[in-house]
Amino acid sequence: MSVTTTTHLNFRGDARAALEFYHSVFDGHLVLVTYKDAGNVQEESEADQVMWGQVLAGNGFHVMAYDVPSKMAYDQGENSFFVSLRGKTVEEVTGYWEKLCDGASVVIPLGPAGWAPAYGMLRDRFGVVWVVDVVSEYSA
Repeated sequence: MSVTTTTHLNFRGDARAALEFYHSVFDGHLVLVTYKDAGNVQEESEADQVMWGQVLAGNGFHVMAYDVPSKMAYDQGENSFFVSLRGKTVEEVTGYWEKLCDGASVVIPLGPAGWAPAYGMLRDRFGVVWVVDVVSEYSA
């Protein structure tokens, strides 16, 4: 028996743009289901917003997202979560880093760190904070 965890991001009207952007970064398969597609329109102005969506890539990347309906409270908060992206090589994570930087604010530039060959942090154009690093062997 095994389980997996998947990051599920909540937005207010930006889920489609965010998922399309992550698809452009990580490739894979993009699925978008709108409230209209699912026959679950509560507010006509939100009919084309994402009720469920995901990007699933062969490299292991998987993220889900949806648009929180206006009838529900929503506060993304400040630093309420980070998405951790780990790779095995500096080259691998650098490619993703460069794409994620499009429209982002770099918090910590990607570079060598005392605990990893590469580490960096950015807030993407959708407000999601990404921690990008290379898996390393270290003693606790």
